[in-house]
Amino acid sequence: MPVLTPVLNGDAALDVDVPDNALRVLVTGYGPFFRYRINPCWMAVEPLNNALLSLDDLPSFPPDGIDFDHPNGAAYDDDPQHVHVTALQLPLTFDAVVETVPGFHARPPVLPPAVAPHLAPPPEAGYDFIFHIGLAGRGPLRVERLGHKHGYRIKDTVGQHAPMLAASSTMARTDAAAPAPDIAVEQPLRGFSKGYENYPEDLHSPIDVERLVHAMKSFGVDGIYSSMDAGHYVCDFTYYCSLAEARRMAQKHDKGKHTKVLFMHCPPVDQPLSTEEVTDAIRKIILWVCKGEPR
Repeated sequence: MPVLTPVLNGDAALDVDVPDNALRVLVTGYGPFFRYRINPCWMAVEPLNNALLSLDDLPSFPPDGIDFDHPNGAAYDDDPQHVHVTALQLPLTFDAVVETVPGFHARPPVLPPAVAPHLAPPPEAGYDFIFHIGLAGRGPLRVERLGHKHGYRIKDTVGQHAPMLAASSTMARTDAAAPAPDIAVEQPLRGFSKGYENYPEDLHSPIDVERLVHAMKSFGVDGIYSSMDAGHYVCDFTYYCSLAEARRMAQKHDKGKHTKVLFMHCPPVDQPLSTEEVTDAIRKIILWVCKGEPR
């Protein structure tokens, strides 16, 4: 079992009174990543742990000429609602994903024992929204539209590969400097297999990412765009696993509640966004997605 880092906001924060009808959101970030002793994505996520947000914190009407239908077609109304956020740090390893992410989607959700005492008890009926945040290179925020089932070739932060499924033939040259016959080289196929056989190669978020990006720009989040490539690394692996498990739970419970899942990459600190700007964007995305939830 991977060692997960407890949230550091302090036990006093757990005294927040969560309304019974509050929507429940789980936001994850990652632990150390090579030269980053504290991962910038976790720096942006951690301040939101145990936050109690009001849907009224997000403007209830868009600027003139912009259509802001909710992701599920619901209409804005004046009925106040709150959103409770739980923040959790994950090790940046493939094993941690396999061992923890399915539990996030269980009903009731299962949080790792090492961190469970530091977090608000999960909702019996499951989280309404699970939002994963990872680190990318310099640039704007990247909201990922899909996760990939296979194609994971890079080792994680502890030097381990994603699970190996089979060997597939690829063509390689023996000497790049001189002409030589092409030879077949066996390359392992890595990714998801057992338990995920009936899931497609790509899984898309149920959230309309293009509409979300459009909304965020109107709310002042300028450095943000949608992406079709989550990177074929632990981030992508997390995203696919979470999307698949959300679908599995909806089917298991007679096509009932379908937890919304989304992944976003953020840049290193001040390249160009500050940690506070990333946190603010995460908060606004949570509220926008939750405004589309039925009440």
